[in-house]
Amino acid sequence: MKVTFLGAAKTVTGSNHLIEAAGKKFLVDLGMYQGKITEELNNEAPFLFNPDEIDFVLLTHAHIDHSGRIPKLYNEGYRNPVYATKATCDLCSIMLPDSGHIQETETEWKNRKRLREGKEPVLPMYTAEDAEKCLEIFKPVGYDEIVDIDDNISVRFNDAGHMLGSAIIEIWATEDGKTTKIVFSGDIGNNDLPLLDSPTMIGSADYVVMESTYGNRLHVRNEEKAETFLNVVSETLDNGGTVVIPSFAVGRTQEILYEIDKLKEEKSVEDKEFARKYKILMKADVYVDSPLAISATEIFKKNTELFEDDIQEKIKRGDNPLEFPGLHFTVTADESKELNNMDKPCIILSASGMCDVGRIKHHLKHNLWKPTSTILFVGYQAPGTLGRSIIDGAKKVKIFGEEIAVNARIEYIEGYSGHADQEWLLNFVYSFRNPPKHIFLVHGEEDSEKELKQKIEETAEIKVTMPSLGETYNLDGTDTPKLELSEEDQAHYEKMIKRYEVLDNIDNLMEKMLDMESAVKENKLVTNDEEIETLSKRVKELQSHIDNLLK
Repeated sequence: MKVTFLGAAKTVTGSNHLIEAAGKKFLVDLGMYQGKITEELNNEAPFLFNPDEIDFVLLTHAHIDHSGRIPKLYNEGYRNPVYATKATCDLCSIMLPDSGHIQETETEWKNRKRLREGKEPVLPMYTAEDAEKCLEIFKPVGYDEIVDIDDNISVRFNDAGHMLGSAIIEIWATEDGKTTKIVFSGDIGNNDLPLLDSPTMIGSADYVVMESTYGNRLHVRNEEKAETFLNVVSETLDNGGTVVIPSFAVGRTQEILYEIDKLKEEKSVEDKEFARKYKILMKADVYVDSPLAISATEIFKKNTELFEDDIQEKIKRGDNPLEFPGLHFTVTADESKELNNMDKPCIILSASGMCDVGRIKHHLKHNLWKPTSTILFVGYQAPGTLGRSIIDGAKKVKIFGEEIAVNARIEYIEGYSGHADQEWLLNFVYSFRNPPKHIFLVHGEEDSEKELKQKIEETAEIKVTMPSLGETYNLDGTDTPKLELSEEDQAHYEKMIKRYEVLDNIDNLMEKMLDMESAVKENKLVTNDEEIETLSKRVKELQSHIDNLLK
């Protein structure tokens, strides 16, 4: 058995792994890169495998950084199965067309600019229609059901507790009479997430490919995050402000709705301060401003058998936690725009969760500059995204080409993340009755991977590898899998990485140029004629250097 790491290698997004075993080649996940432009370029680049050679695809869950390039694969002629849980198939039926629609919209915007520059128009990676067509190859499977792909390969999907339908996938492959078992964790759920069950603990494995998003951090626990949520929201509403929650349409939105419903039902009002805050929240209108989130909420309602037992009982009694007084769904663009014209305090949940596309950008444009507003983040923000810039303390950001001051209160409740923190990632490792020979860490920033690697090796005494993009490992039954990379492949990947480094440096240069532009406009960078002359000369020199490079 061989595994090649073709995405989410020392980065969080773009999950994609190629496995060669028992005469078959198959993929686990085929996600889009999100965040930095240097990473997003990977989305439209040629696949790092031959699509004609792929026998099947296993999909851990529906999030776009795991599923988003499946329509591209379909457009290139792939017609073999994509195996996923029923809920994942249901969610992909809305999320992939939505992704296609976003790409169509962004390409239309790019082409207007390209045409003005006399350049040829470009095509989107895929359209909403393309995405709808690819759904025909999705094959739903149940949790805990062993699926025999053929006589030598079997798989089982286990509840990962990360989002509706998410799975930890076990794979058994028999070669030359010997069976090797590899486990792909997908994204492991935060153990105290509302609505969903806790992640399944796996009994045994020879090898594990494991996520590490929060490998160097601990989340606040459930009681703390609920209290923090109530405090932040009530204080903002009390001051007459709007709470804007950039929320991932699938998962975080539904969990926040559940949290609000739970707080609104709180019976213990002996604490007068709690009672006051509770009353403020109870009066507030809550707007879900995302067509995708609205559709996803309906899919959640149709898959309630995946909820925790106590919530299922609650629903049977006619009390659905995704429905409560004061909850409104805004479907049309006009309804969305009207939210920013209201003068009463409210709560707005809007996608995208990393603030790079969608209606959330309009709400940020209208609220970031207001000291009375709060922007409340509840999910991971990838490097290079607008959300990450805001969390990292940017004083100003550009939205739709306009510079917006960040005067609003910025809060981040990490405990709402759908990902396990360091403690529960380690618990996942400790739970193996027969520990794996070797663990590969993916889906994490390098610092996060390094700390988790150190913890696993020190406490579980299991060897850990942090694979780089394009690396192939031969899983030969030992605890030190051999790295296999031809000189030609190595040169290819090194060239790619250098290209991305150049683009990353250009991206950083552009950010610094914008900072310098703002400083000049506000008279913070130059104070006299001599300094203006010096700066003007240096800017012209930089422009000359760039002109020479372009030649």
